[in-house]
Amino acid sequence: MTKKKVLILGNPHERVKAYFSAHADMTIASTAEMVEEVLAKEGASFQVVISSAYMGLSSAWITRLSALEIVCNFGVGYDSTDVAALKARNIPFSNTPDVLNDAVADTTMALLLATVRQVCLADQFVRAGRWEKETFPLTPNVTGKKVGIVGLGSIGKVIAKRFTGFDCEIAYHNRHARTDVPYRYEASLPELARWADFLIVATVGGANTRHLISAEVLQALGTKGYLINIARGSVVDQGALIQALSSRQIAGAGLDVFENEPFVPETLRALSNVVLMPHVGSGSIEARDSMAQLVIDNFESFYRTGELITAV
Repeated sequence: MTKKKVLILGNPHERVKAYFSAHADMTIASTAEMVEEVLAKEGASFQVVISSAYMGLSSAWITRLSALEIVCNFGVGYDSTDVAALKARNIPFSNTPDVLNDAVADTTMALLLATVRQVCLADQFVRAGRWEKETFPLTPNVTGKKVGIVGLGSIGKVIAKRFTGFDCEIAYHNRHARTDVPYRYEASLPELARWADFLIVATVGGANTRHLISAEVLQALGTKGYLINIARGSVVDQGALIQALSSRQIAGAGLDVFENEPFVPETLRALSNVVLMPHVGSGSIEARDSMAQLVIDNFESFYRTGELITAV
């Protein structure tokens, strides 16, 4: 097979970089400015794009990629890619589902435990020498609590499985009830929040879920409730969340994602009842290796059989 001309958006995983360096004519554009420069010079020559949620692939860029044959996304989320524009041109698109489920579920539990049991504050307490003269405050249990999951997809189901190990009662909110799970379905998101001790956001991003977690939902979650978001920053009304945390309208939050990454408002960073992570939900060595291999496998499958393994 003649080497394909491949444009990689963002900073690629080493396995992806090594593979396409050896098997394709590869160009890496790590910033939006670099993408613009590359497209201006040779946009019409690229046949393959390797995208990611961080950079995305806009309709404006797609228009300039006139020779584009496939797009392979590194990651399960693709709300920053204009999939409709790809479909309009019959350009196949793949993502990397399932291989990152365990890592994201592990991150969910880490965030929840750190937030509810105040692990980060306890660490600071010891490092500051305060343990010698003060007593650290008691914190709630996680075991046996009520967990509401917003978005019971493939990742949400693995998260639910983790909580069964903590003897938690689980309910969920989706667009539709599932028939393949034993958990209770709640059609009303505010009612799920009102019932839950912990509200876990695991839904997809995009226009349909923007600010799904609204001021109303946060108010329903209440002063003893905790919010954990490992989905997309856009799903939570960040301004309403900051207000709810500042006023102690909710007890706390654990966040791996934000509305305008990598920029996190100072008002949010200053709060002591929130644990913050830099969008590393799938950021385990094993998960990222598997994601990289699935990108490669999709590329090879398409040019061998005409089909993507994980087509969207």
